[in-house]
Amino acid sequence: MNAAGVRMVVTRARSRGTGASLRRRGEKAAPLRSGEAAAGSAAPEGLLWDSAISEDGRAPAPCPAWMSAGLARGGFSQTPKAPREERKSYSPVKRRRKAQRLSVAYEASEGEGGEGAEHLQAPSWQPQDWRQQLDNIRTMRSGKDAPVDQLGAEHCFDPSASPKVRRYQVLLSLMLSSQTKDQVTAGAMQRLRARGLTVDSILQTDDSTLGALIYPVGFWRSKVKYIKQTSAILQQRYDGDIPASVAELVALPGVGPKMAHLAMAVAWGTVSGIAVDTHVHRIANRLRWTKKATKSPEETRRALEEWLPRELWSEINGLLVGFGQQTCLPIRPRCQACLNRALCPAARGL
Repeated sequence: MNAAGVRMVVTRARSRGTGASLRRRGEKAAPLRSGEAAAGSAAPEGLLWDSAISEDGRAPAPCPAWMSAGLARGGFSQTPKAPREERKSYSPVKRRRKAQRLSVAYEASEGEGGEGAEHLQAPSWQPQDWRQQLDNIRTMRSGKDAPVDQLGAEHCFDPSASPKVRRYQVLLSLMLSSQTKDQVTAGAMQRLRARGLTVDSILQTDDSTLGALIYPVGFWRSKVKYIKQTSAILQQRYDGDIPASVAELVALPGVGPKMAHLAMAVAWGTVSGIAVDTHVHRIANRLRWTKKATKSPEETRRALEEWLPRELWSEINGLLVGFGQQTCLPIRPRCQACLNRALCPAARGL
Protein backbone atom coordinates (compact mmCIF):
# COMPACT_ATOMS: atom_id res chain seq x y z
CA MET A 1 0.00 0.00 0.00
CA ASN A 2 1.31 3.42 -0.95
CA ALA A 3 2.00 5.57 2.06
CA ALA A 4 0.71 8.63 0.20
CA GLY A 5 -2.71 7.02 -0.20
CA VAL A 6 -3.22 6.49 3.51
CA ARG A 7 -4.61 9.05 6.00
CA MET A 8 -3.11 8.49 9.40
CA VAL A 9 -4.73 9.45 12.73
CA VAL A 10 -2.68 9.33 15.90
CA THR A 11 -4.27 9.01 19.31
CA ARG A 12 -1.92 9.28 22.25
CA ALA A 13 -2.96 7.33 25.30
CA ARG A 14 -3.30 9.27 28.55
CA SER A 15 -2.98 7.87 32.01
CA ARG A 16 -6.22 9.50 33.23
CA GLY A 17 -8.23 10.22 30.07
CA THR A 18 -12.02 10.49 30.29
CA GLY A 19 -13.15 10.00 26.66
CA ALA A 20 -10.51 8.04 24.70
CA SER A 21 -10.35 4.26 24.24
CA LEU A 22 -6.99 2.74 23.28
CA ARG A 23 -5.94 -0.66 22.14
CA ARG A 24 -2.60 -1.78 23.48
CA ARG A 25 -0.30 -4.65 22.59
CA GLY A 26 -1.88 -8.00 23.14
CA GLU A 27 -5.50 -6.76 22.72
CA LYS A 28 -7.61 -8.32 20.00
CA ALA A 29 -8.04 -6.10 16.95
CA ALA A 30 -11.50 -5.18 15.70
CA PRO A 31 -12.66 -7.34 12.71
CA LEU A 32 -11.86 -5.89 9.28
CA ARG A 33 -14.31 -5.23 6.51
CA SER A 34 -13.88 -6.92 3.17
CA GLY A 35 -11.12 -5.42 1.07
CA GLU A 36 -9.14 -4.18 4.12
CA ALA A 37 -6.16 -5.85 5.69
CA ALA A 38 -3.82 -5.16 8.55
CA ALA A 39 -0.19 -4.78 7.70
CA GLY A 40 3.03 -4.26 9.58
CA SER A 41 4.04 -5.15 13.03
CA ALA A 42 2.30 -4.19 16.25
CA ALA A 43 2.31 -0.55 17.24
CA PRO A 44 4.54 0.62 20.01
CA GLU A 45 2.93 0.32 23.43
CA GLY A 46 0.71 3.33 24.14
CA LEU A 47 0.04 4.24 20.45
CA LEU A 48 -2.80 3.25 18.11
CA TRP A 49 -2.66 3.88 14.32
CA ASP A 50 -5.81 3.94 12.21
CA SER A 51 -6.02 4.26 8.40
CA ALA A 52 -8.80 5.13 5.98
CA ILE A 53 -8.68 4.96 2.17
CA SER A 54 -10.32 7.70 0.23
CA GLU A 55 -13.49 6.38 -1.35
CA ASP A 56 -14.48 9.36 -3.51
CA GLY A 57 -11.55 8.98 -5.87
CA ARG A 58 -9.75 12.04 -4.61
CA ALA A 59 -6.20 11.76 -3.45
CA PRO A 60 -5.93 11.65 0.29
CA ALA A 61 -3.91 14.21 2.10
CA PRO A 62 -0.21 13.46 1.94
CA CYS A 63 1.36 11.88 4.98
CA PRO A 64 4.26 13.55 6.72
CA ALA A 65 7.68 12.20 5.78
CA TRP A 66 8.23 10.55 9.15
CA MET A 67 4.93 8.68 8.87
CA SER A 68 5.76 7.45 5.33
CA ALA A 69 9.15 6.18 6.49
CA GLY A 70 7.58 4.30 9.33
CA LEU A 71 5.09 2.63 7.04
CA ALA A 72 7.79 1.66 4.57
CA ARG A 73 9.75 -0.06 7.34
CA GLY A 74 6.60 -1.80 8.57
CA GLY A 75 7.08 -0.30 11.97
CA PHE A 76 3.39 0.54 12.63
CA SER A 77 0.18 -1.40 12.45
CA GLN A 78 -2.57 -0.16 10.18
CA THR A 79 -6.09 -0.65 11.43
CA PRO A 80 -9.16 0.56 9.59
CA LYS A 81 -11.24 3.23 11.24
CA ALA A 82 -14.59 1.97 12.47
CA PRO A 83 -17.70 3.47 10.89
CA ARG A 84 -19.20 6.42 12.77
CA GLU A 85 -22.34 4.49 13.75
CA GLU A 86 -20.25 1.66 15.22
CA ARG A 87 -18.08 3.87 17.41
CA LYS A 88 -18.66 3.67 21.11
CA SER A 89 -19.37 6.85 22.93
CA TYR A 90 -17.85 7.35 26.32
CA SER A 91 -19.16 9.74 28.95
CA PRO A 92 -16.67 11.37 31.28
CA VAL A 93 -16.07 9.45 34.45
CA LYS A 94 -16.65 11.56 37.56
CA ARG A 95 -14.04 11.12 40.18
CA ARG A 96 -15.31 11.02 43.73
CA ARG A 97 -13.85 13.61 46.02
CA LYS A 98 -12.37 12.51 49.25
CA ALA A 99 -14.81 13.32 52.04
CA GLN A 100 -13.56 15.59 54.77
CA ARG A 101 -14.31 14.75 58.35
CA LEU A 102 -15.86 17.53 60.38
CA SER A 103 -15.97 17.82 64.14
CA VAL A 104 -19.15 19.43 65.45
CA ALA A 105 -19.66 20.45 69.07
CA TYR A 106 -23.19 20.78 70.37
CA GLU A 107 -24.26 22.81 73.36
CA ALA A 108 -26.08 20.55 75.79
CA SER A 109 -29.47 21.84 76.83
CA GLU A 110 -30.83 21.63 80.35
CA GLY A 111 -31.21 18.06 81.49
CA GLU A 112 -28.72 16.75 78.94
CA GLY A 113 -25.33 15.47 79.91
CA GLY A 114 -23.16 12.45 79.72
CA GLU A 115 -19.62 11.75 78.73
CA GLY A 116 -18.29 13.48 75.68
CA ALA A 117 -20.83 16.31 75.76
CA GLU A 118 -19.22 19.69 75.25
CA HIS A 119 -20.79 22.56 77.17
CA LEU A 120 -20.21 25.84 75.38
CA GLN A 121 -20.39 28.66 77.89
CA ALA A 122 -19.22 32.19 77.34
CA PRO A 123 -16.96 33.37 80.16
CA SER A 124 -18.74 35.83 82.44
CA TRP A 125 -17.10 38.53 84.51
CA GLN A 126 -17.72 38.38 88.22
CA PRO A 127 -16.29 40.57 90.97
CA GLN A 128 -13.70 39.09 93.25
CA ASP A 129 -14.93 37.64 96.57
CA TRP A 130 -18.51 38.70 95.86
CA ARG A 131 -20.05 35.55 97.35
CA GLN A 132 -18.15 35.96 100.61
CA GLN A 133 -19.07 39.64 100.71
CA LEU A 134 -22.74 38.78 100.15
CA ASP A 135 -22.70 36.14 102.90
CA ASN A 136 -21.18 38.66 105.30
CA ILE A 137 -23.91 41.19 104.48
CA ARG A 138 -26.56 38.53 105.09
CA THR A 139 -25.02 37.87 108.49
CA MET A 140 -25.02 41.57 109.37
CA ARG A 141 -28.63 41.91 108.18
CA SER A 142 -29.92 38.81 109.95
CA GLY A 143 -31.65 40.91 112.64
CA LYS A 144 -34.00 42.54 110.08
CA ASP A 145 -34.11 45.69 112.18
CA ALA A 146 -33.39 48.36 109.56
CA PRO A 147 -36.08 50.97 108.69
CA VAL A 148 -36.74 49.28 105.34
CA ASP A 149 -37.65 46.05 107.15
CA GLN A 150 -40.66 47.65 108.88
CA LEU A 151 -41.49 50.65 106.70
CA GLY A 152 -40.79 49.54 103.14
CA ALA A 153 -43.33 49.48 100.31
CA GLU A 154 -44.49 45.97 101.26
CA HIS A 155 -45.60 47.34 104.66
CA CYS A 156 -47.39 50.53 103.57
CA PHE A 157 -50.59 49.18 101.98
CA ASP A 158 -53.84 48.20 103.67
CA PRO A 159 -53.90 44.39 103.85
CA SER A 160 -57.70 44.41 104.21
CA ALA A 161 -58.25 46.26 100.92
CA SER A 162 -59.07 44.58 97.60
CA PRO A 163 -56.13 43.38 95.45
CA LYS A 164 -56.64 46.24 93.02
CA VAL A 165 -56.56 48.87 95.78
CA ARG A 166 -53.57 47.23 97.45
CA ARG A 167 -51.61 47.39 94.19
CA TYR A 168 -52.50 51.07 93.80
CA GLN A 169 -51.34 51.82 97.34
CA VAL A 170 -48.04 50.02 96.70
CA LEU A 171 -47.43 52.16 93.63
CA LEU A 172 -48.32 55.35 95.48
CA SER A 173 -45.96 54.56 98.37
CA LEU A 174 -43.14 53.99 95.86
CA MET A 175 -43.83 57.33 94.19
CA LEU A 176 -43.64 59.06 97.58
CA SER A 177 -40.43 57.23 98.60
CA SER A 178 -38.21 58.86 95.98
CA GLN A 179 -35.56 61.01 97.70
CA THR A 180 -37.38 60.44 100.99
CA LYS A 181 -36.59 58.44 104.12
CA ASP A 182 -38.74 55.43 104.86
CA GLN A 183 -40.05 56.95 108.09
CA VAL A 184 -41.36 60.04 106.23
CA THR A 185 -42.94 57.93 103.47
CA ALA A 186 -44.68 55.69 106.01
CA GLY A 187 -46.13 58.74 107.81
CA ALA A 188 -47.54 60.17 104.57
CA MET A 189 -49.12 56.84 103.65
CA GLN A 190 -50.80 56.58 107.05
CA ARG A 191 -52.42 60.00 106.59
CA LEU A 192 -53.60 59.15 103.08
CA ARG A 193 -55.03 55.78 104.13
CA ALA A 194 -56.94 57.43 106.97
CA ARG A 195 -59.00 59.27 104.33
CA GLY A 196 -59.54 56.18 102.21
CA LEU A 197 -56.71 55.74 99.74
CA THR A 198 -58.17 54.79 96.34
CA VAL A 199 -57.94 56.13 92.80
CA ASP A 200 -61.31 57.86 93.15
CA SER A 201 -60.51 59.45 96.52
CA ILE A 202 -57.23 60.89 95.25
CA LEU A 203 -58.91 62.35 92.16
CA GLN A 204 -61.54 63.97 94.36
CA THR A 205 -58.91 65.56 96.62
CA ASP A 206 -57.75 69.06 95.70
CA ASP A 207 -54.07 69.72 95.20
CA SER A 208 -53.56 71.81 98.32
CA THR A 209 -55.10 69.17 100.57
CA LEU A 210 -53.11 66.40 98.91
CA GLY A 211 -49.91 68.44 99.36
CA ALA A 212 -50.62 68.88 103.06
CA LEU A 213 -51.18 65.16 103.47
CA ILE A 214 -47.91 64.05 101.88
CA TYR A 215 -45.69 66.84 103.21
CA PRO A 216 -42.74 66.68 104.07
CA VAL A 217 -41.77 64.07 101.46
CA GLY A 218 -39.09 65.22 99.08
CA PHE A 219 -40.28 67.25 96.10
CA TRP A 220 -43.84 67.11 97.44
CA ARG A 221 -45.19 69.74 95.01
CA SER A 222 -44.04 67.77 91.97
CA LYS A 223 -45.36 64.56 93.52
CA VAL A 224 -48.82 66.07 93.95
CA LYS A 225 -48.94 66.69 90.21
CA TYR A 226 -47.56 63.23 89.35
CA ILE A 227 -49.99 61.44 91.68
CA LYS A 228 -52.97 63.22 90.17
CA GLN A 229 -51.87 62.56 86.57
CA THR A 230 -51.06 58.91 87.22
CA SER A 231 -54.34 58.30 89.06
CA ALA A 232 -56.31 59.74 86.14
CA ILE A 233 -54.47 57.46 83.67
CA LEU A 234 -55.10 54.41 85.85
CA GLN A 235 -58.80 55.21 86.00
CA GLN A 236 -59.14 55.77 82.27
CA ARG A 237 -56.93 53.00 80.88
CA TYR A 238 -56.63 50.33 83.58
CA ASP A 239 -59.98 50.45 85.40
CA GLY A 240 -58.30 51.72 88.56
CA ASP A 241 -55.61 49.00 88.58
CA ILE A 242 -51.90 49.42 87.85
CA PRO A 243 -50.08 48.10 84.76
CA ALA A 244 -48.48 44.66 84.90
CA SER A 245 -45.30 45.44 82.96
CA VAL A 246 -42.23 47.57 83.52
CA ALA A 247 -42.64 49.35 80.19
CA GLU A 248 -46.16 50.50 81.04
CA LEU A 249 -45.24 51.45 84.60
CA VAL A 250 -42.33 53.69 83.65
CA ALA A 251 -44.60 55.42 81.15
CA LEU A 252 -46.65 56.77 84.05
CA PRO A 253 -45.78 60.27 85.31
CA GLY A 254 -43.39 60.19 88.28
CA VAL A 255 -42.57 56.46 88.01
CA GLY A 256 -38.94 55.46 87.42
CA PRO A 257 -37.24 52.09 86.80
CA LYS A 258 -36.59 51.38 90.49
CA MET A 259 -40.25 51.98 91.36
CA ALA A 260 -41.40 49.87 88.42
CA HIS A 261 -39.27 46.85 89.37
CA LEU A 262 -40.34 47.09 93.01
CA ALA A 263 -44.00 47.42 92.00
CA MET A 264 -43.69 44.31 89.85
CA ALA A 265 -42.17 42.41 92.80
CA VAL A 266 -44.44 43.64 95.62
CA ALA A 267 -47.74 44.24 93.78
CA TRP A 268 -47.60 41.51 91.13
CA GLY A 269 -45.11 39.02 92.67
CA THR A 270 -42.93 39.07 89.54
CA VAL A 271 -39.15 39.56 89.47
CA SER A 272 -38.54 41.79 86.47
CA GLY A 273 -35.14 43.21 87.40
CA ILE A 274 -32.99 44.57 90.21
CA ALA A 275 -34.41 47.62 91.95
CA VAL A 276 -31.49 50.00 92.44
CA ASP A 277 -31.79 53.10 94.61
CA THR A 278 -29.09 55.33 96.04
CA HIS A 279 -28.10 52.74 98.67
CA VAL A 280 -27.67 49.90 96.19
CA HIS A 281 -25.88 52.22 93.78
CA ARG A 282 -23.42 53.39 96.44
CA ILE A 283 -22.65 49.96 97.92
CA ALA A 284 -22.21 48.26 94.53
CA ASN A 285 -19.56 50.80 93.59
CA ARG A 286 -17.79 50.57 96.94
CA LEU A 287 -17.57 46.78 96.68
CA ARG A 288 -16.54 47.02 93.01
CA TRP A 289 -19.54 44.94 91.94
CA THR A 290 -19.44 46.67 88.57
CA LYS A 291 -16.75 46.37 85.91
CA LYS A 292 -16.25 50.10 86.03
CA ALA A 293 -17.57 52.90 88.20
CA THR A 294 -21.17 53.76 87.39
CA LYS A 295 -22.69 57.21 87.57
CA SER A 296 -26.40 56.51 88.03
CA PRO A 297 -28.64 53.89 89.67
CA GLU A 298 -29.95 52.80 86.26
CA GLU A 299 -26.41 52.23 84.97
CA THR A 300 -25.68 50.24 88.12
CA ARG A 301 -28.78 48.11 87.57
CA ARG A 302 -27.67 47.13 84.08
CA ALA A 303 -24.15 46.35 85.31
CA LEU A 304 -25.41 44.14 88.15
CA GLU A 305 -27.86 42.23 85.98
CA GLU A 306 -25.01 41.27 83.62
CA TRP A 307 -23.43 38.94 86.16
CA LEU A 308 -25.53 38.57 89.33
CA PRO A 309 -27.48 35.27 89.28
CA ARG A 310 -31.16 35.92 88.65
CA GLU A 311 -32.27 34.00 91.72
CA LEU A 312 -30.65 36.74 93.83
CA TRP A 313 -32.35 39.69 92.13
CA SER A 314 -35.35 39.78 94.45
CA GLU A 315 -33.18 39.69 97.57
CA ILE A 316 -30.53 42.21 96.71
CA ASN A 317 -32.54 45.42 97.08
CA GLY A 318 -33.83 44.95 100.62
CA LEU A 319 -30.52 43.42 101.71
CA LEU A 320 -28.36 46.31 100.49
CA VAL A 321 -30.82 49.07 101.40
CA GLY A 322 -30.90 47.97 105.04
CA PHE A 323 -27.11 47.50 105.00
CA GLY A 324 -26.76 51.03 103.67
CA GLN A 325 -29.10 52.42 106.31
CA GLN A 326 -27.22 50.81 109.20
CA THR A 327 -23.58 50.19 108.28
CA CYS A 328 -22.45 51.36 104.84
CA LEU A 329 -23.64 54.93 105.36
CA PRO A 330 -23.26 57.62 102.69
CA ILE A 331 -21.07 59.69 105.02
CA ARG A 332 -18.72 58.17 107.58
CA PRO A 333 -19.44 54.51 106.85
CA ARG A 334 -18.95 52.21 109.83
CA CYS A 335 -16.18 50.15 108.28
CA GLN A 336 -14.75 49.02 111.64
CA ALA A 337 -18.04 47.24 112.40
CA CYS A 338 -18.34 45.72 108.91
CA LEU A 339 -17.47 42.08 108.30
CA ASN A 340 -16.27 43.03 104.83
CA ARG A 341 -13.63 45.51 105.99
CA ALA A 342 -10.82 43.18 104.79
CA LEU A 343 -12.60 42.42 101.51
CA CYS A 344 -13.98 45.85 100.59
CA PRO A 345 -11.81 47.88 98.20
CA ALA A 346 -13.28 51.12 99.54
CA ALA A 347 -12.47 50.20 103.16
CA ARG A 348 -8.88 49.31 102.25
CA GLY A 349 -8.50 52.73 100.69
CA LEU A 350 -9.52 54.58 103.86
